[in-house]
Amino acid sequence: MSQAASSLRAREDGSLDVLASLGGIRGLLEASLPAAAFLVIFVVVGDITPAAVVAVGLGAVFAVLRLLQRGPLVQSLSGLAAIVLCVVVAGQTGEARDFYVWGFFTNAVYIVAFVISTAVRWPLIGLLFGLVRGEGVTWRRDPVRVRRYALGTWIVAGVLVARLLVQVPLYFADALVALGTARLIMGLPLYGLALWAAWMITRPEAVGVPGATDAAREDVTDDVSGTETDPEAGAPDGTRR
Repeated sequence: MSQAASSLRAREDGSLDVLASLGGIRGLLEASLPAAAFLVIFVVVGDITPAAVVAVGLGAVFAVLRLLQRGPLVQSLSGLAAIVLCVVVAGQTGEARDFYVWGFFTNAVYIVAFVISTAVRWPLIGLLFGLVRGEGVTWRRDPVRVRRYALGTWIVAGVLVARLLVQVPLYFADALVALGTARLIMGLPLYGLALWAAWMITRPEAVGVPGATDAAREDVTDDVSGTETDPEAGAPDGTRR
C-alpha cells in the first residue's frame, strides 16, 4: 500500500497528476509496449516464439533502465516478471491469446480485494489516498468521507469489472487482435481515469472538512442530503458494482 501511495502525485491545486502517477510516458511505455509488440509480431509472423522474445526483451530493457537509475528492486523487476509469466503461459499452451490469461486472474483478485475492503468498511481507495494526503485513517471518523472513499473504491473496481466483461468474451471468441487492442485501451489509460475520478470525489475540500470553501460545503450538503450518516457505512446508497 505504501509503495502504491508513493507513486501517486498531486498538483498544487489538489488535483491528481494522472500521467505522473502512472509513471509518466515511460510508465505508459513499460505497461503497453511489450504487450503491443507481442501482438503485432505474432499477427505478422504467426509464431509465438519471436513475439515472446521481443516482448521479454523489451521488458528486460525497461527493468535494466530502472535498476541503473536505482529504482526499487521489486518495482523494477515486477513488470518483467509479469511479461515472462504471460509468455510462459502462451508458450505452454501454444495459443497466443493465452498471453492475456494472467491478466484475467489479477483483475479478478483485485476486484475481490476492493469488494471485501468496502464490505468490511475499510475501502482500499481510502487507505491509499489517506497515505498520500497524510491523514492516515482519520477519514473514517467522517461518515461523508467514508461513503466517498467507498464510492471511489467502487469506481476503480468498476473499471476492472469492465475489463473482464469486455475481454473474456473476446478471449473465448479467439478474437486475438480485438483482445490485444482492448487490453491496451483498457489498461493504464482507463485505470488512470478511474483514479482521477476517485481522487476528485474524495478531496477533503469536496466533502466539507475544515478548511473547505462555503461553496464546496453547500455542494456537499446538497449531495449527501437524505443519505444515512452512519460512520460505519460502506458503499454509498444506491451504488452498484
